[in-house]
Amino acid sequence: MTDITVTNETNGYVSDGEILQALEASLEGLSLQKVLLIPPDLTRSHSYAGRITALYYGMLSGKAQVDILPALGTHDPMTGEECADMFGDGIPFGRFIAHNWRTDVVSIGRVPGDFVKEVSGGLLDYEIDISINKVIIECGYDLIISIGQVVPHEVVGMANFSKNILVGCAGKDVINKTHMLGAVCGMEAAMGRDHSPVRKVLDYAQESFLSRLPLIYVLTVTVSDEEGVKPQGIFIGENRTVFEKAVKLSAEKNIQVLDKPIKKAVVYLDPSEFRSTWLGNKAIYRTRMAVADGGELLILAPGVRKFGEDKDIDSLIRKYGYTGSRRITELSQRNDDLSSNLSAAAHLIHGSSEGRFTITYAALYMSEEEIRGAGFGSMPFAEAIQKYDPSKLKEGWNITDDNEEVYFISNPALGLWAQREKFC
Repeated sequence: MTDITVTNETNGYVSDGEILQALEASLEGLSLQKVLLIPPDLTRSHSYAGRITALYYGMLSGKAQVDILPALGTHDPMTGEECADMFGDGIPFGRFIAHNWRTDVVSIGRVPGDFVKEVSGGLLDYEIDISINKVIIECGYDLIISIGQVVPHEVVGMANFSKNILVGCAGKDVINKTHMLGAVCGMEAAMGRDHSPVRKVLDYAQESFLSRLPLIYVLTVTVSDEEGVKPQGIFIGENRTVFEKAVKLSAEKNIQVLDKPIKKAVVYLDPSEFRSTWLGNKAIYRTRMAVADGGELLILAPGVRKFGEDKDIDSLIRKYGYTGSRRITELSQRNDDLSSNLSAAAHLIHGSSEGRFTITYAALYMSEEEIRGAGFGSMPFAEAIQKYDPSKLKEGWNITDDNEEVYFISNPALGLWAQREKFC
């Protein structure tokens, strides 16, 4: 198919009418009996993928069987209430398929160790088994539509495109090894950039294994303000060109380059979106290139109740803590439970500032003992919210009542913040 690109610089966002026209154009001339939609889960609620999924379902459900496979990765399955919140109440809950990264996958090929060695600069040389949810391969869909948001990402550089399937609907080996590849090669060198080591692995798998599927990508770029989510562009197609166009727009809309470092950052985690440090640590990843050496990061986390989305990973985080790349690398070499869960090891590396700045969680549902045991500082939520009320802080620079300068971020999932000298 020919790439479909819709942006609207006049109004600053793309309307539902324009999106509907683009979706209709993506189906033009196709005779469909079975369609699989692959959107993100509730942790990507600002992607506009929920609305797009609902539009596709409305267009197709009377003419074809339509199934929906949220790209959970290692996240918890979505409940009926969460599905209704994200996708609307027009889709029966029975149409949703819950991905299980440990049991529901089949192998479609391998990325050779020599290739991993090349893209990692010799740091790693393991082969990667590419396994994805078996319904994608075995259920005979006429069309598979992968829907998601392109935005800076700590592991792959820029989220989405083939990542939605190759990580979001993948098995243990590819999730573990791509996360460790990103950690070893350094997230600062990848975030906000297209051609990261992990992206190169995903591109290899896309070209070698996914290209045989009846698969199209629907990619969004969004921003959010007090009025809600505003789509800036929609990009539809089969090939990498649509991703590259979305990357270019996301770099313009979602990356904030600062002229001075942040001495104190305050980041708010929406409780409907962030319920674990596995997700909430985006507050760390997306600000680490902006926070000054010796600076402070305070994370307001009213919904965080646990560390890992997966119970086994949660146990590993509690056991080893966010204690820096050197220690976690050594521990993963000595301990089978960590070496067999490299995504957890990578997450523990990502969640440390390496001693460069302090990280404090103000959580409502986790104890000070739990938080400090994982390697973070702790502040009572009531005390934090009284001093740094997110309803009174504006996005960006603020001066508080006691004359403290803070930089406030209302949702770290929507962008990347970096000092100019660290991102060019």
